[in-house]
Order: sequence, then structure tokens, then C-alpha cells
Amino acid sequence: MRERRMRRVWKIVSWTIGVCLALIVVLLIVIATFDWNRLKPTINARASETLGRPFAINGDLSVHWQREPRASGMESWVPWPEFVAQDIRIGNPDWASQPLFARLDALHFRISPLPLIAHRVEIPVLYLSQPTIDLERNKQGQANWDFTLPDSGSPSAWQLDLHAIGFDRGHVTLSDAVSKSELQVTIEMLQHAIAYGDIVAQQSTDAREQARRTVGAAAKTELAKDADKDGNEPGHTNATYQFVWQAVGKYQGATVDGNGKTGGVLALQQSDQPFPLQADVHVGDTHIAMVGTLTDPLHLAALDIRLWFSGTSMAKLYPLIGVTLPDTPPYATEGHLKANLKRGASHFSYDHFRGRVGGSDLSGDLTFDTGGARPKLSGSVTSQLLRFADLAPLIGADSNAQKQQRGDATSQPADKVLPVEPFRTDRWQAMDADVTFRAGRIVRDAALPINALSTHVIMENGVLTLDPLDFDLAGGKVASNLHLDGSATPLKGTIRLKARHLKLKELFPTFEPMRTSFGEINGDAALDARGNSVSELMGTSTGELKLLMNDGAISKTLLETAGLNVANVVIAKLFGDKTVKINCAASDLAATNGLYETKLFVFDTEDATIRVNGNVNFATEKLDLDVRPESKGLRILSLRSPLYVKGTLKNPDVGVQPGPLILRGGGALALGIFAAPVAALLPLVAASKGAPDNTCTTVLEQMRGSSKARPAPVPVKTKATPAH
Repeated sequence: MRERRMRRVWKIVSWTIGVCLALIVVLLIVIATFDWNRLKPTINARASETLGRPFAINGDLSVHWQREPRASGMESWVPWPEFVAQDIRIGNPDWASQPLFARLDALHFRISPLPLIAHRVEIPVLYLSQPTIDLERNKQGQANWDFTLPDSGSPSAWQLDLHAIGFDRGHVTLSDAVSKSELQVTIEMLQHAIAYGDIVAQQSTDAREQARRTVGAAAKTELAKDADKDGNEPGHTNATYQFVWQAVGKYQGATVDGNGKTGGVLALQQSDQPFPLQADVHVGDTHIAMVGTLTDPLHLAALDIRLWFSGTSMAKLYPLIGVTLPDTPPYATEGHLKANLKRGASHFSYDHFRGRVGGSDLSGDLTFDTGGARPKLSGSVTSQLLRFADLAPLIGADSNAQKQQRGDATSQPADKVLPVEPFRTDRWQAMDADVTFRAGRIVRDAALPINALSTHVIMENGVLTLDPLDFDLAGGKVASNLHLDGSATPLKGTIRLKARHLKLKELFPTFEPMRTSFGEINGDAALDARGNSVSELMGTSTGELKLLMNDGAISKTLLETAGLNVANVVIAKLFGDKTVKINCAASDLAATNGLYETKLFVFDTEDATIRVNGNVNFATEKLDLDVRPESKGLRILSLRSPLYVKGTLKNPDVGVQPGPLILRGGGALALGIFAAPVAALLPLVAASKGAPDNTCTTVLEQMRGSSKARPAPVPVKTKATPAH
């Protein structure tokens, strides 16, 4: 009885297993022979509904079954389905100018069957065959690459696990009304794969050579030395380039011509499978080159490349990378770029970059974050040797030929000295900044060194602050801060400056008469202004300017070297080209809306005391000054006649003042009005080293004593006498 019962159980089990196997076989046969094209209408309808735009599989839809040789365990025994959809079309939204967003000759992908039990669709590789994509964005900012997927209200029970994307030759076009771009990118397969390590070395050499050509002979050698120090390229890997691409068109109105290479399969999850990238792009006269890798692109968290920039001005990088940079001479830089890319909160770091700007060197580390109310640039930049001329484009003080080279259309008028080129305040509100800059030495062509410049640049919501803005100049210190509010119209600016202990023998090291001088310069300035250029700011400035110099020497040639156009003409009229010893030079100027009036302006020399009265109008750049010399004894009788200084800063008119001679000793007239300015200047004497022995102490105290001792006299009329 027991044996019969066991036989019956085994028969039931056998029939059950047999039926199941038969059902599986039948199911496999049905699946293998099923015409999947019958599902195309359903798939097309569901995909169109999900994407919110037309979707169609116009070609054959088929499924092939085979074992996955790379699988392990039970998955290696189970056949995997491979889906192939031919001729896929994805439509555009109604507003687009073209009917199609994308076309694919075929779409291939395989699915691991066992994870389907856990509601997980695992696709090792999604392969796109000959994709053609037309990207478009209109003036209203609508982009056809933005897909609005429906919200079901509850999370799906199914999970998509896509490991990698592969592709072959294709074509991408971009028509962007926002960035004024029209680009065409063609992708072709390489006939012979190129090792990534080889292209790193070649791209590094090519970019460095381009940098050398960009910045001129003086900078070529230094950049080459700097670049050749770094033998370790970022993202170095044995990955292979499979595709070559080429891009042509327009971006921001500038001509684009670029090419590069990429890998064949983009791993979305495996960080140990880098996707190699290489690019060499010209946008107008800006050259951008890069070589490196992208890993973990599903989370966009590992861009690691060596990056080169070169061009005629750093300001031209703004439309390309969105970073506000100043106008500069021709430049070239190279550095290591890493990026953590997230929509609205990306982080970029440009580490250990080196470069040349004109004849100056730059190096440092910068970061750029796109999170927050505005993107923010942070970091530190240093320069071992900074040419003074390379700073000129920052305020528009370079020549018209140089402006044209860097692409600025604002020409400097021939009759103007102060730069009229407007600041780019519209870009100041595009990002914030917190950057420190230090220069070990600044050199002027005329051998006037400025040492150890340092500043802290802060830009927040359109307000630019340089605090501090300090120089080590000629053995002394210039401490200042500059505040420019670009959010206001017109721009509002303030500057506060203190110059202390500037040694004359170091300020003019090539001027022999100053080599033995112990004199120094001290000064203060406090100005408020408004306007969108240096010319407008100076033309509206209000405040005061005080300057004191003791125990110096001066000549026409020296003033020409220093670039003081008006002063060298006056000195030439008074003294010719001989060297004149100055016991003390003191000035106290009051500014109101660009009109600088002399409260006190006096030079005490061995031969005469020279007083300057009048004003300089920086709004019109016109001069209206009287220069009144008082000879000491009879040594230079020609100084008995006063001079006038008229004309403009660009073209001063200096001549002998018509009218009566000044009586000997007449320079003491009206000393009473100098009492207040003299008192204001005495603190600058106290700030001097060795103040008790400072010759300005004696000169100013004599002026103040004379003003207290006598009332302001009435001028004496005399007959006109020709000047000697």
C-alpha cells in the first residue's frame, strides 16, 4: 500500500514537472516566434504619451535570444533577450521649427531576465545606431531637449538600471536663439583606434605651442618652462579613442571651428571605466583645448581634464564659460580642471594653473560654484613679475590698436587723457567673487618698480570692492581701498588712499641726483564719484587730495620719464632742463564734481618759492592755473614773471602771464589764506620718518607763522614790464 502511494505521488510530480516544462517550452517557442511588430502601435502610443511628443518605431521590431558570455552564476545559463528596433523617430514640440527631434537607424539593448523578478530592468548597454539629433531653443528659452514626463502620483514599482550607452557615427545640430548659436557636429568612427595616453602627450604639446604663439616672444619661453615641468596629465588611462568629431558654426556671433576625439562606450555607473575626451576648439580668436576623462556620468561627478585657454583678452571667455574676467592683453593659461556637475549646483576647480598675460606671469587655484543666488568665483592668484602695461586694459588705458586687438569698439578720443572705455557692469551682476591677488613685483617700462601689490577682490550683487588695495612702493606703503557699486546707475565709486614713506631715491632709481636723497613722499586722498568709466569717475569726483614731498630733485627729463605731461612743460619754462633741488613740495586740493581747486600748492626750491593757484577740471580735462615764482635773491631774474597754464591735460598751453611784474617778496602776498591748508598738511610731516629734521616742517611753519604775523595785504599795482 505504501509503495503504491509513493508511486502515485511520483507520477503526479512527474506530470506536474512535465507540464511546466512543456509550458515553458511552448512559451519560449511562442516568444521566439512571436511577431513583435504587433506591439509597435501600443509601444508608440505609450511612449508618445510619456514623452509628450510623437514617438514612432517605423522599422522592424525584433527580439533575439542568446546567452550572455560575460554573465556569471545562474544568469550565464539563462538566455537573454536582445531587442532591436529599426528606424526610430522622436518628434518635436509644436513650437519647434523642425518636425523631428531625433532619428535613429536602430536601437539595440539586452535585458537581464532574472532581475525582472525583483521588478528591476537591468540593461548592460543601450546602443544607438547612427543618431541624428536636432537641438533647438527659441528666444523665450523653450528648449526641445527638455522633456516633461507625467507624474503618476506614486513611485513606480519598476526600477531602470542602465549601465552604459554606446553609439556609432552620428550628426548633431544646434540652433539656439538665446546664445545666438548655430552649430553642426559630425561624429565618425576612427578606422584605427588611438590610445588615450598618446593623444594626451600630443594635445599637451599642441596646446603649449599655441600658447607660445599667443603671448609673444617674452612670454613664450616662460610658459614653455612652466608647462614642461608637469609630466603628470589628469585622467591618464589606457582607454582608447573610438570616434572623431568635428564642429563648425557660430557661437555668440563668433566663428566656431573645433575637433576632437571620444571613447566608444559611456559607462554610466562604473567609475573604473573612464570615458576619454579630447577637444581643440577655436571660438573667434579664443582657443580652448582639453584632454581628460569623464567617469560616473550618471551622477556627473567626475570630470577630470587638463585645460588650456589662450586668446586676445580674458574678457572674451565670459560668453563661453560664464565667468566674469577683466580685459587683458593676449594671454595663455593651462591647469587641471575638476568638476562635480549638478544642475544648478555644479562645482569646478581649476587647480595649479599657470599662464602668461602679456609679459606677466600668473598662477594659482580657482573654484567656481553655480549654487546659490549667483555663481561665485573664489580662490587666489599670484604673479612673480607683473608688467604695469598689462594692467592698462583693466581701466581702458591701453592704445586704440590694442583695444581693437582685444575686440573693444570704444576708441579713446585723440584729445582725451582719461580712459573713456566703459566698465562692463552688466557682467558684474552675473556672478560673485572672492579672490585674493598678490604680485611680487610690478615693473614700469620707465624703470619705476612697484613691489608687493596685494588686494582682496570681492564682488557681490554687482558691487565690486578692492579692500585692501595695497602696494609696497619705493620703500614705502600705499594703503587704499576701492568701492564701485555697479548695481547703481550711474556707477557709484569711492576711494580712500594713504601713501607713507615713499623714498625718492627708490622711486626714481635711475635719476642720479636723487641717489643720495633722504627725502620721501606722504599723501592722503578721499574721493567719491559716479560714472561708468575712469573719465566719468574723475569728472564727477568730490573730496580732497593732499601730498607732501621733502628733500628731492626735479628736472624736465625726470617728469617726462614719469609721464607727467603738464609738469614737465612748466618746469621746462621755469628752469629749462637743469636739475633743481626741492626743499619741500606741498599740495592741498579740494575737488567738487571733478573741479580740483588749489587750497595750497607750493614748491620751495634753492632758487625760488613757486606757488600754484587755480584749478584743473577733470570733467573737461581743462587747465586754468597761475604759477607764481618768488626768486630768492637775484639768482634767476627770469622767475620774477608768473606763468599761466591753460589748454588741456593732453595739450597744455604754458606761457608768461601778461600784466605787471610781481614785486620781489611779492610771493608772500595773501599768505593769510594759507593758514588752514598748512595746518592740514602738518600731520603728513609728522607721519614722516625723522619728522623734526624734515625740511617741510620749516617751510610750512614759516608759512603759518607769516600768515599769523601779518594780515592779508592789498596787492600793489605797478607798470607792466617785459619779462626777462
